[in-house]
Amino acid sequence: MLIPLGLARDPALICIDDPQTFPEAGIEGWSGEQLENAATIIRTAGALGFPREGQILGVMTAMGESSLHNIDYGDWETRGFTNPDGTRTTSIGLFQQQEWWGSVEQRMDPATATTLFFDRLGRLPEWQTMEPSHAIHRVQINTDRDYYSRFQTDATAVVDAMSGPCE
Repeated sequence: MLIPLGLARDPALICIDDPQTFPEAGIEGWSGEQLENAATIIRTAGALGFPREGQILGVMTAMGESSLHNIDYGDWETRGFTNPDGTRTTSIGLFQQQEWWGSVEQRMDPATATTLFFDRLGRLPEWQTMEPSHAIHRVQINTDRDYYSRFQTDATAVVDAMSGPCE
């Protein structure tokens, strides 16, 4: 499958399982490690039975939470944010999951963190009929339910570009 990429000179074949095929120019400005993490989210979501729409939600979430980087720090360290009860936030990883999501190792492993996210999304029966950002908000419990909307176009482009068959 040939995918025309905005910044690439020629259409490129992208194989989700082969980072060597990811375009150097990126997809909508996302590149390198970010695309590798997006690929992990897409593969893991697919293996868990989530369709394209769910995969887009997973990528949107990680774009909004960590810019698709697997970071070992969160809002406390960068902005001094606290939880509603006044305790320090403990968010880490692609999805900026706090300690009640799982161990540090689980939250820092992209595939496991993705599984934790989709386990909670799957428990939200109406997620497929909700506004995407609102569904994510229900899982992530962030302060602004519309926050993730700004990542929907990019997440859709990344998922669509990386979802072709590997030849």
